[in-house]
Amino acid sequence: MPLYETVLIARNDLTQQQVETITDQIATIVTEAGGEVKKREYWGLRGLAYRIKKNRKGHYMLLGLDCPVAAEQEVARQLGLNEDVLRHMTLRIETIDENPSAILAKRGDDRERDRGFRGPRPAAGRFSSGRRERNDDREEYRARPREDGDNGPGEE
Repeated sequence: MPLYETVLIARNDLTQQQVETITDQIATIVTEAGGEVKKREYWGLRGLAYRIKKNRKGHYMLLGLDCPVAAEQEVARQLGLNEDVLRHMTLRIETIDENPSAILAKRGDDRERDRGFRGPRPAAGRFSSGRRERNDDREEYRARPREDGDNGPGEE
């Protein structure tokens, strides 16, 4: 049987359980036709690139399907009829990768990255440029005695 990957975007006012219910309906269609759902990933509530039906965010879900062509066509028809689904796209693929998708792998990398404490922000006054004054104690910035022996006014 051919393999498919289906990504669907559901409305943002749904709960995660309601999105799972939509995917359960898809799973029953596929299993009744003799196929199976090999992969199921919930990517979460994410921002859309542009507004779709007055929505700025949507619940993303990825499904890896192993089903006949007729079952995939029925899934596409049911997703098109469902008012809670904003967009869906199905691609025919060679193999279903069992590893987490790039979206979930990226999310895991973001959580592992330690930003640490950056400290308080410097106060920028009305007339300051926002830059902090540097008090460098490095040798190249220290005042050096003059070579002519005169150390300046008030110094010996």
